[in-house]
Amino acid sequence: MKFKLLFLLVVSNFSMLMAQSSSNSGVISGKIIDKNTKQPLPYVNVSVLEDSKIITGGITQENGSFSIKGLALKKYTVEIQFIGYKKVTQEITLTENNKSIALTTIAIEEEAVQLAGVEIVKERSTIEQKIDRKVVNVGKDLIASGNTASEIMNNIPTVSVDPQTKELSLRGNSNVRVLIDGKPSNIDAAQLLQQIPSSSIKQIELITNPSAKYNPEGMSGIINIILHKNSQEGFNGSINSGVTFGITPKVNSALNLNYKVGKVNFYTNYGFNHGQNENNGYINSFRPLFENRQEFGGTNLNTSHLIKLGMDYFIDEKNTLSFYTNQNIVDGSGLSFNSADFQNALLRDSGQKTDSDTENYTQTYDLAYKHDFTKKGETLDFQANFSNTKSPEDTDFELTQNNPTSTRFTNNDIKRDTDYLQINLDYVNPLSETVKLEIGAETRLQKITNDFDETISEPSETYNRQGNSYFEFTRNIHSFYANLGKQWKKWSVQAGVRLEQYEIDGDFENVVTSSNPTENINDQSTIKDDIFSVYPSLFFNYKASDNDSFNFNYSRRVDRPSIGQISPIREWTTPLIESRGNPSLEPQFTNSFEVNYTRTSKIGSVTTGVFYRQINDEIGRIIYKNPDNNNQDIISYDNFDDNSALGTEVSANLKLAPWWSVNASTDVYFKTVRGTVQNANTQEQERAEADVVIFNARMNNNFVANKKLRFNLFAMYRGRDLGLQFEREPMYRMDIGSTYTILKGKGSITARINDVFETMNFGFDGNIPYRQVGAFYWESQTFYLGFNYMFGGGKNNALQRKQRDQNETQGSGGLL
Repeated sequence: MKFKLLFLLVVSNFSMLMAQSSSNSGVISGKIIDKNTKQPLPYVNVSVLEDSKIITGGITQENGSFSIKGLALKKYTVEIQFIGYKKVTQEITLTENNKSIALTTIAIEEEAVQLAGVEIVKERSTIEQKIDRKVVNVGKDLIASGNTASEIMNNIPTVSVDPQTKELSLRGNSNVRVLIDGKPSNIDAAQLLQQIPSSSIKQIELITNPSAKYNPEGMSGIINIILHKNSQEGFNGSINSGVTFGITPKVNSALNLNYKVGKVNFYTNYGFNHGQNENNGYINSFRPLFENRQEFGGTNLNTSHLIKLGMDYFIDEKNTLSFYTNQNIVDGSGLSFNSADFQNALLRDSGQKTDSDTENYTQTYDLAYKHDFTKKGETLDFQANFSNTKSPEDTDFELTQNNPTSTRFTNNDIKRDTDYLQINLDYVNPLSETVKLEIGAETRLQKITNDFDETISEPSETYNRQGNSYFEFTRNIHSFYANLGKQWKKWSVQAGVRLEQYEIDGDFENVVTSSNPTENINDQSTIKDDIFSVYPSLFFNYKASDNDSFNFNYSRRVDRPSIGQISPIREWTTPLIESRGNPSLEPQFTNSFEVNYTRTSKIGSVTTGVFYRQINDEIGRIIYKNPDNNNQDIISYDNFDDNSALGTEVSANLKLAPWWSVNASTDVYFKTVRGTVQNANTQEQERAEADVVIFNARMNNNFVANKKLRFNLFAMYRGRDLGLQFEREPMYRMDIGSTYTILKGKGSITARINDVFETMNFGFDGNIPYRQVGAFYWESQTFYLGFNYMFGGGKNNALQRKQRDQNETQGSGGLL
């Protein structure tokens, strides 16, 4: 009932806003052509200024003409701007005797330099600090630092990727949402980042404290990855290809194509990633009477294809229709082993071999419509996004135990299927020059099914076991939001609220039949929840001068348990460790506060920020003994006590000399981790806490030797991290590389050595539930050789470029 009433209020407000109109009567019209070709230029920006302030404007039609109505009778400056052309201005005066002024045909001239207009990949990465996000423009230096999005994320300020689990974290927390071109994906973030070739990435947006206009999920905020696409006239594109040499070679390539003709713009992106990766590690456990050493190793061969096809249809200067589809295809196979050697001669040593085949096919379809009203800045956006993901897995295990020798064969056949539908409607209205209203509604419908079949046999003991676990989960979220922004002098403020109705329904069934009747199981359980939540947000910005600005913001956020965190179906297993979810897991809510200061100078900008999080029912990892197998630990999730975290970070984007530029960042996090752990001796759950200080630093240097040759030096340090059960040791690395420009500036060759001194590995030391130390290693030291080439030509079309850039970012800001 609350939502029906709220919906009626939103619709009523929306209708009143749509009815606004202007009573001014002055008109300015004209026509714009290319000075050299004499051809009319469509979509040119025409602005009307009063006392150097833009009060209204428009764009030219296909025939180059424009008409701006509803103007007061006074003096104005008409400003004409078009990417790739010189700016033109004219002074005009509207009076009672001359209410309509028709300017003569205006011929505008091209700028002398065209290359920058068609550049797709810059030499070096740059960082921009905006009011609500930090934008990393990905250059060739970052592309060369890794094959995939997962690998280059470790070079991004405040972002980290766990080298073993590939789990992504922002500001030291893994509760972060990942979007592609502002749109959600059904694929797990860790898996998704390994499928996207680094050369397909244009920008990475870090939105650490989103407003009410954004989806509130993810305590740490949002990471939005924007893929390449352009809107040049005619046919053009780029190709990026590289090979990474480690133990085995790995290929990373991307092709970007664009064709603009008339009112239609077609674009496509194809990314290909293929390679084999090797890893190994060990864990020494010192549990009394069960002391052992576990060794791990294996290879994984993955081939992924990421295809994006899209079209923009510019119906007229006020209406745009866009459509795109993503097709993501992944084939993977892996061979691995692990062994457990016990010091106690009465315990049986064991070894397990694993052979797995995995597939992942995700298809996404997105339709968007945008309408620009006559009033400048007033817009209406509609978007519908549907995706389906199928990810089957077939894994064989061979477990051998010694003294006496026996072999157990296990086959896991898993079928996963996910449907996701999201619909958004967003309206923006500048109520005045200083006040802006934003309202919107969103519906998200998700259905997931997971069918797990397991067969176990021990031929020597005529033992067999057949199990089936089936899990069906639906999650529906309906929300409304409103933001009101106000500017006055050096201050600006935005207040917002988001209302959400959250409904989940899950059914779990587990049936086991065995030659040992005591193992027979027939369990059924249901998960249901229905929550109404309010998420406020508040932003203040103070621009003390052209060089100094301050920002304060607050938002309430939520971390809802993922399917993997609540599914009781076993995720993976070894003889001594098993991973599974916790069906009773509750959502985690966070109140997030943030203060930032940005100082701009002739050599660049420096941003300093402090943040504080107050966390309720924090979700974290736990380890406890398997009640059905005393020799095995279970890794799962649980809600810990309320918690808090404090952090500070400094990032700089500086040009220290004409030949030397630097992107650098440092961050420090302070937090107290609280929760419950299991005592290894008594098997009882006990309260525990740990005070943690985490320090990270990165520096990316770019050196210009001459017009064609550049060098890059990157270094990072990730400090120790302390959890309730173990301490992660510090990690650090250094990379060096160079880029040489060829083919008259349209091509380049890049070479890079990653982890020069081979110092990057994951090591830990823990005491709960008993003493354990270990380390994991992977192919961190590699050599990359890549080639980039841009082809085609044409000029940017200002309207399309602007609208397409909005489509890329608006999904995270305006539609989610």
